[in-house]
Amino acid sequence: MPYGFNFDVSRLSKSFFRGLATAAYEKNMHRRVGRNVRYLAEKLKICELTGMGISDASMLLEDLVDVYVRNLLDKEKFLKTKKRALFLPHCSRKYMDNRCQARFDPKIPSYYCAHCSSDCLINKATALGKERGYDVYVLPGGTCVPQILKKNPYEGVVGVACSQELKEGGEPLKNKNIPGQAVFLVKNGCANTEFNLKSLNEIL
Repeated sequence: MPYGFNFDVSRLSKSFFRGLATAAYEKNMHRRVGRNVRYLAEKLKICELTGMGISDASMLLEDLVDVYVRNLLDKEKFLKTKKRALFLPHCSRKYMDNRCQARFDPKIPSYYCAHCSSDCLINKATALGKERGYDVYVLPGGTCVPQILKKNPYEGVVGVACSQELKEGGEPLKNKNIPGQAVFLVKNGCANTEFNLKSLNEIL
């Protein structure tokens, strides 16, 4: 788990995150967000809404703004791509034990959803991705991304992960000049993590 703290911002609306990112982008705050993010965290009452400490909330807000800005900057180029991949986090599976029948292929490396639970977030996201022509991978970690990109000539990538890992996972894309779009986790952890399926659907 990349962060040293747990968070659950699922109670915050999508418009909240969009407004935060847009305001930061328009005022060029993403270039100096470190100096302003504590003010934002206090002003928006993130600590009261999430139960997080101010330093953790500040770190999370900074990363969320960074993810949104990258999405804005890459969106036009991404929309022109055809061959795309969708990277999903294995920690969002309904079950993390043998009740999950996903098959893991170490050569890829990826899990492949067996669609064993209709209410599993990964099952739903996998179906969405395949419906829209994406190659779908369920990854045990961001370190798998370079291996997959090395074997497959993808033009565009959509990634779902915690915002810190999205930042780190964006480096291989940048090195290969592959435009990406990201959906961040609204609840992190080592299991039962969550992301907004509607946000993913819109990006796909």
